[in-house]
Amino acid sequence: MSQTIGRTRLAYSRAWHHVSLASPSTPSLGRLASRIAILLMGKHKPIWDPSTDCGDYVVATGCNDVLVTGRKKEQKMYYKRTTRPGAMKSLNMESMIRKWGGGEVLKRAVRGMLPKNRLRDKRLDRLKVFEGEGHPYKTNLMRFEGKIRQVEPEVKTEVLKQMSS
Repeated sequence: MSQTIGRTRLAYSRAWHHVSLASPSTPSLGRLASRIAILLMGKHKPIWDPSTDCGDYVVATGCNDVLVTGRKKEQKMYYKRTTRPGAMKSLNMESMIRKWGGGEVLKRAVRGMLPKNRLRDKRLDRLKVFEGEGHPYKTNLMRFEGKIRQVEPEVKTEVLKQMSS
């Protein structure tokens, strides 16, 4: 029996998911980051394997409204190190949002929840973050504003028209 049952090109195709942080039902930063990490890894697919990269794309909009609980905006620290002694820099979350935006905070949270291996940077590249609600990937999304959107290539429709006539 073949070991590649179900591992077709269609099974490995990447879908685009949209996450809006501006909606009132958005969970806090950690819970949201863990859900995004599962989508980026592809663990929601039945063909998931730790050594293969079968995850989807995620577009996160409204990252300036990232929700954190407690006093994390003032107390959570982010560190940047160099090879020089005494050159460690630190920023709290509030100043990082002011300087780099909420998308950087979300990316760092998701990065910490992905497995530490060679695929982490490739998976993180599929996370697209935007501060506002607008983004250039609207045509790629399968689900946008709660509606299922199916985009068929124009080549197929032209071939079907030629076959029917």
